[in-house]
Amino acid sequence: MSDLDTFTLLPLRIDPQSKAISAIPSQPASRSLAAELQALNALHRSLHSLEAPHIVPPPPVPVNPKRSANVTKLRESGNDQYRKQRYAEAIKFYGLGLQMALTRPMWEPSQLVREEVHQLYSNRAQAHMQLMNWPEGATDAEASVEAKRQGNAKAWFRRGKCLVEMGRLEEAREWVAKGLEVEGEEKELMEFLKDVEARIAKKEAEA
Repeated sequence: MSDLDTFTLLPLRIDPQSKAISAIPSQPASRSLAAELQALNALHRSLHSLEAPHIVPPPPVPVNPKRSANVTKLRESGNDQYRKQRYAEAIKFYGLGLQMALTRPMWEPSQLVREEVHQLYSNRAQAHMQLMNWPEGATDAEASVEAKRQGNAKAWFRRGKCLVEMGRLEEAREWVAKGLEVEGEEKELMEFLKDVEARIAKKEAEA
């Protein structure tokens, strides 16, 4: 049986004052264990001897630059297709960018992922809107807001627009009002809220 398949309970204790680890005196300790404990205790003492603020350096924040470049390239390719009015192709590029951004390793900063996906979702929502894919556009715009609530007025507006086109006026009014609470007096949202309220008033008058 290999060492990986074997569990050995070591006879150890820790000193409450010095925090040094040692073998229990009543138990015979091997030379290798004694050497390991000596090295561990020496490392512990040396770390405590360091002066602040240099006790422990901050961990690095590893980011794969190649993945970042690919996400950016896919977003720009989508934007290029959008400008050429090839909206279906734009949607494909944005989708590929989302796949790459959302499958970043867990140790990479979540804020980086949020920045990437909120743009891609918002752009894809706009492309869906050009094709009158209102449910898909509403879903993508909401996902964009979930990734970045503040400083994302376009996504708030785009979901509201999709809701209006689907005839969900009350829901659109509530959504845009919530967007104004987050974004402040954002001009486009304020004007759109007035338009939604006018549509609701007209509908009620015709009822």
